Amino acid sequence: MSRLSGRGAPQATLRARYIQRQRLLYNGLRPPGFPCQQPFHRFLVRFLRFNKLLRFARVTLRALIQRVSQASVAVDDHTVGSIGPGLVVFLGIGHGDSEADAAYLVEKIANLRIFADSEGRFNLSALETGGEVLLISQFTLYAETRKGRRPSFTGAAPPEQARPLTERVEDLLRERGLQVAAGVFQAMMKVSLVNEGPVTIFIDSADRKRPRAG
Repeated sequence: MSRLSGRGAPQATLRARYIQRQRLLYNGLRPPGFPCQQPFHRFLVRFLRFNKLLRFARVTLRALIQRVSQASVAVDDHTVGSIGPGLVVFLGIGHGDSEADAAYLVEKIANLRIFADSEGRFNLSALETGGEVLLISQFTLYAETRKGRRPSFTGAAPPEQARPLTERVEDLLRERGLQVAAGVFQAMMKVSLVNEGPVTIFIDSADRKRPRAG
């Protein structure tokens, strides 16, 4: 039996193994226990590149960033985090995300020049202005809406995988010198904010592997 089949294994484990196998196949590598039949393997790799079943292997970490003059988050009508001028970061964790994705995203958030200088131009970062960060976990950034009317969130990582990486992003932001407040993972939250501009920017960690335009 293939080591990736795992009868009787928990559903989360089977899903993780499936994603690992898909990523290896996509990159032209042979997964453990996979038949070493090169012609068939090459065909399968080409097939999977265009097959919808590969969607999990291509998912990355995502952040929706809003520049705010103030923001807060409440759980059960109790405020659990609030900031003054700074950034609200809605963070989505996908299958296959790693600390490298988290580090890339944190570096972008900390140094994104979306605050005005003395001439009113986007020229300053949250680090340079002393801006604070309100971090909110947001699995709905992985909504799939191509089919039907009800969004699917199968691209989002399960809680046991998403929680540690969300906490790591929070730690990395603090290590960069930013003041960070956060919501409560998996809680029903009410987020209030005043978007200044408005300024809203979407970042995908997949961008770190893409060539720059121009």
